[in-house]
This record gives sequence, C-alpha cells and structure tokens, in this order.
Amino acid sequence: MLDIIVMVVAAASGSAPGRSPPDRPPSTMTSTEIKAHNAGLAMTHPYFVKCRKIEEIGSLVKKARVCHTNEQWKKLWAQGNQDSRDTLEAMTRAPVNHSN
Repeated sequence: MLDIIVMVVAAASGSAPGRSPPDRPPSTMTSTEIKAHNAGLAMTHPYFVKCRKIEEIGSLVKKARVCHTNEQWKKLWAQGNQDSRDTLEAMTRAPVNHSN
C-alpha cells in the first residue's frame, strides 16, 4: 500500500521514482553521459537534459554547446522574460528629452 502511495506522489510531482538531477552541470557532461542520464526519461521530464548550440560572437563558425535540464531551461526562460518586461517598463517610464 505504501509503495502505491509513493508512486502516485512521484507521478503527481512529475519526477520518476529514484531519479535525481544530474550530479554536475549538464554542459560539462559528454554526449554519452547525457544519453545515459536521459535513458528512460520522457522528453518533458524536469530532469531531461537538452542541449543547444549557440553562435559565439566574433566568430563565423565557432559555436558553444549549452546544456541544461528542462527545469533549468524553464527558469532561464522565465528570468529572460521577466528581464524583458522590466526593461520595457523602465523604458516606458523614462522621461523623454524633447529639447533637441
């Protein structure tokens, strides 16, 4: 009976029983380590690691590999959106100099 309750709580919280986030930053993991970590996880699981390649400024060909868990990507997107809202709000409140 207790096992069923643990499974239901784990399913409701979105985490697989016995699964934990990566033990080190995903960007420092190799592709093989990421594949092993992601084995058995749904692509929507909070601990599923996704990588993106981002162009480096000043280079035509060099790209940086950035990897985060879904949970970390969600936090980064939320912070970016909040920063954009804060900037827009600051720009609309700033006085405009019309004396030119």
